[in-house]
Amino acid sequence: MSIQTTLIKTNKAKIALQKLPEKQLKGLLQAIAHGILKNEAAILKANKKDLAAKDPNDPKNDRLMLNSERLKNIANAITNIAQLPDPTGTILAERTLPNGIRLKKVAVSLGVVGAIYESRPNVTYDIAALCLRSRNACVLKGSSDAQHTNKVSIGIIQKALKEFGLDINTVSLLPPQREVVQEMFTATKYLDVLIPRGSEGLISFVRKNSLVPVIETGAGVCHVYIEKTADLKKAVAIAVNAKVSRPSVCNSADAILVDKDIAADFLQLLKPVFEKHKVEIFADAASYKNLKGYPYLTQAKPEDFGREFLSLKCAVKTVKNIDEALDHIEEYSTKHSEAIVSKNKKACERFVTEVDAAAVYTNASTRFTDGEEFGLGAEIGISTQKLHARGPFALEKLVTEKWILEGNGQVR
Repeated sequence: MSIQTTLIKTNKAKIALQKLPEKQLKGLLQAIAHGILKNEAAILKANKKDLAAKDPNDPKNDRLMLNSERLKNIANAITNIAQLPDPTGTILAERTLPNGIRLKKVAVSLGVVGAIYESRPNVTYDIAALCLRSRNACVLKGSSDAQHTNKVSIGIIQKALKEFGLDINTVSLLPPQREVVQEMFTATKYLDVLIPRGSEGLISFVRKNSLVPVIETGAGVCHVYIEKTADLKKAVAIAVNAKVSRPSVCNSADAILVDKDIAADFLQLLKPVFEKHKVEIFADAASYKNLKGYPYLTQAKPEDFGREFLSLKCAVKTVKNIDEALDHIEEYSTKHSEAIVSKNKKACERFVTEVDAAAVYTNASTRFTDGEEFGLGAEIGISTQKLHARGPFALEKLVTEKWILEGNGQVR
């Protein structure tokens, strides 16, 4: 089934959104937040239907699952987005040229944002709300895993759009079939940017095949490095939080590196806490010896370093010093979030300077890499590329620039 009709309608719908008064735009977002809470039962019913089609033992179900608390958090995030300043219309530069032409550079919406994402139904609300706040229309392509939840969610959003006199195609949901993705790749006339959010495989596939400009939201192979001067109590707390607080998300830790001078002591403290959470450890030879007796222990293979586990699994490696830790991170990092735990100020400064990642931490968990935590509202994803957006890809980056020149008959 061709999606061209939908793309044409969404492209036309962007004009009215860009002219919508600020007060009404805020009201629209608040109406969506209210609609989520009002329709909680319908959303959760659809979500249960999606979950019922999945293997109940799949750890990635946590990404798919919604509950009352998560819906309240989504609604709160949209309310917060409504209160953020409009990123469009800002004058970025202004001057008069020698010939008398008045020149301005103004922030404007991207136009129509296309998004391809997997499983997580909250992303439907995040992208729609951020696009609306930045006066972008959007075309959403969720996965079949969340098709029932996404359908109900889009219904709530489109009802609010209609109430505020906007075309319901301002936010469009495409069919979940994979075939429509190929048509999105060539829709350069209707889509201004395409944003993939999901696995490394999905992101790589979109990047390699799309003719529409792509803004990546990268996979997260995140490391926590325990340097030899670290406070071991803090180090354990940070490592555990980074791994177990929500293992299915991209800012969770996938590998723990520990200096050999403190490896035995640190791993003995880590073992009971990880065991409590049933974390499966893939350990290198040196770490394996120090973890002997741990019930969920496996000898690591080379490919275990560099894996984004997205579950209660973690690689552990003993390193000689910070040099080896930095070399390991350079080789295996996806440039998402990296952390060092250390009392040594020079070691922390070196880590921050040399590690190439969107977010670099000293003495804190990688789990804070998040648009809302950074005070940016919700985010579309965490960008690991360096052009246009890096880190939490939020409202401030959903704009581009337009040059406006006012003349009085000048010719060149």
